[in-house]
Amino acid sequence: MHKSWWKITAVVLLVYTIVGGFLMDVPRLFILNESIRNLYFHVSMWFTMMILFCVSLVYSIKYLRTQKYRNDVFASAFAGTGTFMGLLGYATGAVWANYTWVTDQGQSLSNILKEPKLLGAGIAILIYCAYFVLRGSFTDIDKRARVTAVYNIFAFAMLFPTIWIIPRLVGSLHPGAPGSESGNPALNFNDIDSRLRMVFYPAVLGWTLLAVWISTIKIRIKLLSDKSLL
Repeated sequence: MHKSWWKITAVVLLVYTIVGGFLMDVPRLFILNESIRNLYFHVSMWFTMMILFCVSLVYSIKYLRTQKYRNDVFASAFAGTGTFMGLLGYATGAVWANYTWVTDQGQSLSNILKEPKLLGAGIAILIYCAYFVLRGSFTDIDKRARVTAVYNIFAFAMLFPTIWIIPRLVGSLHPGAPGSESGNPALNFNDIDSRLRMVFYPAVLGWTLLAVWISTIKIRIKLLSDKSLL
């Protein structure tokens, strides 16, 4: 039981996130209104994605330094779960966009598809999908681990221009971005009052612990199947 405390914590935090996310009071921000509740899912999942990609990067660097196969397994598992969380974040963002941009603001589908942050996020996820395509193209285990470890470093570096830098330099439908008509910055902590913080911070921790849990299961399965290589 003492080894599973963090798993129990993950379950408790996610139950709290779902219940509190839908039932607790939230501030009525301009345009966002009740849809601000998606902060606990969309934004939290993207935070989790970034954390897991950071962990994957660390293990890729460790593999290049030590050439230990175990580090490659860890890097691949965390990158896979991070990509999965990124896809969930993209999907919940699409739902959010439908209610704030289409329903409330009357934006056309063509404008939404050209939205810089959506394009950047899509490119970032595709770059990590290519990581797994690259892994599947090698039959030699050592060469696969070396090449994909280098690619993982490149993929992580590409997150910053595609998600954080370029979308902030051009016009965007996202609230608070240059060229947006109105609204609040996506993570302006002046707008995230105590009601949002009570759920948002536990949500980030809960989704992260769940993602780590999934990754550890994948790692154990992979290490058992490749036991002879270790």
